[in-house]
Amino acid sequence: MSVPIIQAPMAGISSPAMAAAVSDSGGLGSLGAGAMTAAKARDAIHAFRQLSKGPLNVNLFVHRPAHADAAKQAAWIARLAPEFQRFGATPPSSLGEIYTSFLVDNDMLAMLVAERPAVVSFHFGLPTAEQLKALRGAGIYLMASATDVREAKAIEAAGIDAVIAQGYEAGGHRGMFDPDAEDSQLGTLALTRLLVENVRIPVIAAGGIMDGAGIAAVLKLGAAAAQLGTAFVSTDESLADAGYRKALASDAAHATVMTRAVSGRPARSLASLFTRLGASVPDADIPDYPIAYDAGKALNAAGRAAGEAGYGAHWAGQGAPLARAMSTRSLMQVLIGEWRQATG
Repeated sequence: MSVPIIQAPMAGISSPAMAAAVSDSGGLGSLGAGAMTAAKARDAIHAFRQLSKGPLNVNLFVHRPAHADAAKQAAWIARLAPEFQRFGATPPSSLGEIYTSFLVDNDMLAMLVAERPAVVSFHFGLPTAEQLKALRGAGIYLMASATDVREAKAIEAAGIDAVIAQGYEAGGHRGMFDPDAEDSQLGTLALTRLLVENVRIPVIAAGGIMDGAGIAAVLKLGAAAAQLGTAFVSTDESLADAGYRKALASDAAHATVMTRAVSGRPARSLASLFTRLGASVPDADIPDYPIAYDAGKALNAAGRAAGEAGYGAHWAGQGAPLARAMSTRSLMQVLIGEWRQATG
């Protein structure tokens, strides 16, 4: 990296072309592999390497495997049934754990050790000591997300090389190790400063950063780099669909909300039909992640088939109104120019 900009590894949104453009521009491009099989992740890594010789970050979900509760899942399907009926669709008869946690994904570990991406990062928790030893043995730089000082200290104690300070402003899923624990809701600036003062490893600031001024601000607080996600959702290389792009460019961008209803874990989304539905649902009624996501994806598919995009997973941070539509390469040049101007 020659510039302190990391493109966030947004599962289902970041593409090899996006990551390549970021890395070729001096930053660190990322791929969200948490929703991929090992084979799909390998294909994505190879696609990146066809486009760029720069560094690549591969991100993994390290959530605790879901606890299946048949009664809760049946009740959740019944609660969503009227939404399916609006579109003349039938809700799923059952739900499954659609993503495999890296904690139990031996194929993913073997693939990463063989492919040796420059960086591997973790969300939702920490891998086992054996997994970390294997990745370190392959010469891979390791990073993990923290939402408070306690999590950051655990990351440091595990021997991980850098910590990502994920502020409450950030779009997408909260990186909390325990989604049922009380969330201190620390903002990016406060969290970055707390981690800089409390851990010895590099701190990467993430959450609500959309332009060069934001990058300069977190670097001044002691961050080694800034990670931007929502800023890249509207780029040409993004895999975001038309409904997501339209929502991001609408007034919905001014009212992002934290919801658990879409996936089963707290995540910041653009205001939508799904977030409004979830606003009245107790957390305890929602199945575990990613079982709830199985229902969410089915409802989104039913809505999209009828021309309704309001049930998509339209993750976005609080800086969403500052999103700019252009190529990834152009955005990187704009961000670098703004950052340099802000730092004098």
